[in-house]
Amino acid sequence: MSTQTLHFYDRVDTALHDESLRTALSRATSRFIGNRAGALDALRDEAALRDQARAIRAHALSRLDELLVRLAEQVEARGGHVCWASDGEEARRYIAELARRRGVQTIVKSKSMASEEIHLNEALEQAGLEVVETDLGEYIIQIAGETPSHIIAPAIHKTREQVGALFEQHLGMPHTTEVPPMIRTARQALRQRFLQADMGISGVNFGVAEEGAVVIVENEGNARLSTSVPRIHVAIMGIERIVEKLDDLGVMLQVLARSATGQKLSVYTSIISGPARPGEADGPEEFHLVLLDNGRSQILGGQYAESLMCIRCGACLNACPVYQSIGGHAYGGVYSGPIGAILTPLLQPDLPDNHLLPQASSLCGACQEVCPVRIAIPDMLLRLRADAVKAGKFHPIERAAMQSYVLMMNNPALLRAGGAAARIGGRLFTRKGRMRRLPPPLHLWTSGRDFPAFPAQTFSEWWEARNAEDKA
Repeated sequence: MSTQTLHFYDRVDTALHDESLRTALSRATSRFIGNRAGALDALRDEAALRDQARAIRAHALSRLDELLVRLAEQVEARGGHVCWASDGEEARRYIAELARRRGVQTIVKSKSMASEEIHLNEALEQAGLEVVETDLGEYIIQIAGETPSHIIAPAIHKTREQVGALFEQHLGMPHTTEVPPMIRTARQALRQRFLQADMGISGVNFGVAEEGAVVIVENEGNARLSTSVPRIHVAIMGIERIVEKLDDLGVMLQVLARSATGQKLSVYTSIISGPARPGEADGPEEFHLVLLDNGRSQILGGQYAESLMCIRCGACLNACPVYQSIGGHAYGGVYSGPIGAILTPLLQPDLPDNHLLPQASSLCGACQEVCPVRIAIPDMLLRLRADAVKAGKFHPIERAAMQSYVLMMNNPALLRAGGAAARIGGRLFTRKGRMRRLPPPLHLWTSGRDFPAFPAQTFSEWWEARNAEDKA
């Protein structure tokens, strides 16, 4: 059974017992965290750059309708085509129909979270098309029959040992755990695919309204090949991923690369403004820009609009202690980690256990601290929790327990009485200073961790006794 069909708590339990996953996450997130810190420390004024990036994103969202119209007009003026897709179904239909009309058989794709969001690959394959992922991480998980588990590192949950076994099984590579031979094998397998493909599909990091251009950043070069070798290029862009002008782009590229991978800039930055012009040696014959709404315009008008500032750097995932423990697949949707716990309930409201995702946070604030545009993620997680309670999403017993807790915390006498009862009852379950098995419903807690024994004296009692001694 796929973990995506399990309940959230079951997916979490599966992840916590997967030693290979824990190893892979520890290796990758620690490396990302260190690289990011080094890259930001090298800046003269990191805080000012992040403030500027936040202002640029806020400005773009405040004028989103105007900037999108300008972008679309400029793209069409340069010979491109624009599809305004209100939802995933409309985007899938447009791309599949375009492929049918143009006689497309093979499609190469560079990394695109928007395409994952609308389940594009499945739709195109059902239409009889061959779809090949060309980003190395995406290619690995396509071979494995899995989905991405990180915004910028789709195969972060895979160890080198697992990738080596996959390549041995599917590509005939002699078994190795060394990275360079794996990269060479993947490159050789993909090279012919670029030449055979009739269509290339990419995501978009930023759209630049005044230029009528889309910007794609990468480190492997596969996006450049996907967008320039096939005769048709389709770019899928979430409508919020826009800036007004090239000066804004310069700021955003700096914070994106540093926050995502710890680089000053990504290896390749492509600015694409339409199909190849007469006399140009490369580039597609056709360029199609799909502007994907899929619930974003509704978010823009509500209390979670700030979540649309996200530039998909993945820094909040790397910093989150919950993500570090369970990885991306446990979240059940396309977007994972702290920002995913906000975006998934908003963009994919039909997922059955969405209301539990905002609970997957310690509210430590590490996500907001590392966010390059300072999104108030903990605040929105709290609001989503409150929304879920108001909507009656939680079990009546859980609601009653929380109401009892609130009543007790607002009544000192009840709190003291409850504490005394807990200390007396706790003695029945204490062994060597730890409570390892508590009765239902608290057994769910101790099934995965020990609980420290209650102290003989509460802080309030200790404080009162100390004050009495001082007065004496």
